Amino acid sequence: MQPSSPPPRCNRKGMSSDSLGRWLDRLNTLHPREIELGLDRVAAVAGALDLLHPEPPVVTVAGTNGKGSTVAVLDALLTECGQLVGAYTSPHFLRFNERIRVGGQEAPDADIVAAFEEIDRARGETSLTYFEFATLAALLVFRDRNCDVLVLEVGLGGRLDAVNIIDTSVAVITSIDLDHQDWLGEKRGEIAREKAGILRPGRPVVIADPDPPGELSACVAAVGATPVLRLGREFAVEETGDHWFGQLRGVDDAPRSLPAMEHGALLPVNVCAALQAALLVGCNFSDRQLLRAAARFAVPGRRQIARFAGRECILDVAHNPASVLKLHEYIDARHCYGKKYAVFSAMADKDIPAMIRAAGGVFDAWFPADLPAISRAESADRIAAMLRQEGQTVDSVSGSVGEALERARSAMQEGDQMVVFGSFFTVAAAMPQMNGDAGQ
Repeated sequence: MQPSSPPPRCNRKGMSSDSLGRWLDRLNTLHPREIELGLDRVAAVAGALDLLHPEPPVVTVAGTNGKGSTVAVLDALLTECGQLVGAYTSPHFLRFNERIRVGGQEAPDADIVAAFEEIDRARGETSLTYFEFATLAALLVFRDRNCDVLVLEVGLGGRLDAVNIIDTSVAVITSIDLDHQDWLGEKRGEIAREKAGILRPGRPVVIADPDPPGELSACVAAVGATPVLRLGREFAVEETGDHWFGQLRGVDDAPRSLPAMEHGALLPVNVCAALQAALLVGCNFSDRQLLRAAARFAVPGRRQIARFAGRECILDVAHNPASVLKLHEYIDARHCYGKKYAVFSAMADKDIPAMIRAAGGVFDAWFPADLPAISRAESADRIAAMLRQEGQTVDSVSGSVGEALERARSAMQEGDQMVVFGSFFTVAAAMPQMNGDAGQ
């Protein structure tokens, strides 16, 4: 006989509630589309919940790559400086709770379920996507926990993303590269205009792209965002050997030099952009606070060093040509003198041949894998054909990431290196199989 279902738990308000897992299953069925850009529906529900004008200062982070890293640095530094930070990111790897963090800790199931129930009551007949539900839930949790500052990561684009219902206090725009062209446009200038949608008149913007399209400057001027702090002008990064140095615009516009920072998993330009944003929200951190916080500058799945069956493995969510190029540079900098093997899968809407070319022939063999649970994923057979067309060596084609990991491990000798990349889903599928000593 099958065991009976557990009784419903009570949320923090004492009301009977369903499990978080059941709620997430339901959210996948409530809206006819996975993605529907636009602010009218989500803003109407946010208004009914009195969420549109949060009291704490808000940092909104948009960009093609580097958003999660920038949020992580802000979260760690502001927390170190005594602020209660509400940080919202996406997607998650293993648990939905990863998306909503307060004080550096994932929000508990009960808080998220209670938020979902409140949203469901307020929305009436308004249909919301999974991401829109998640965004509103984060804002509710942050309000209920009386956060001192909010750090919000844009999910897709900026102008029409659900996060953009909130007027930012400080906007951060990281790199601008080609990705999600079906939604955002085929050229960097078009994509820049979408990212610039988070700008607000009279509010500062930090631009961390070293060569932003001219369209971005035009949007900044048209909106009247001010002050404008641009990488290479108002703030800068200099890299040398194992360290990098940063120069920020400090309080009262005085220059602020950062202490020497060791190279880590996160790109210095993203770290520096986050530090500049922290100053703009009034966090005049000391060098000592920065160095303490730096020990926690880590983002799962971003150049994450793990062990798989005793072998070194790098997990990276690089999922477009620009991010794969940065991953290639990182692999070269680690000076692995053995062979390098790639466990790879990607979404069908990505420019996979360009991603392969960005890897620059660094891998001795590729192990493409299927992602059978992801309808958007490209098949491993088609990826293998693209790899061969680009002159790459395909060892074998696997029906799952787990199978590809085992095949790559069998090929590895002492001193070899395995790199798992191509999408968030690829890394998420690999993470449960990593040894417990995974770290940065």
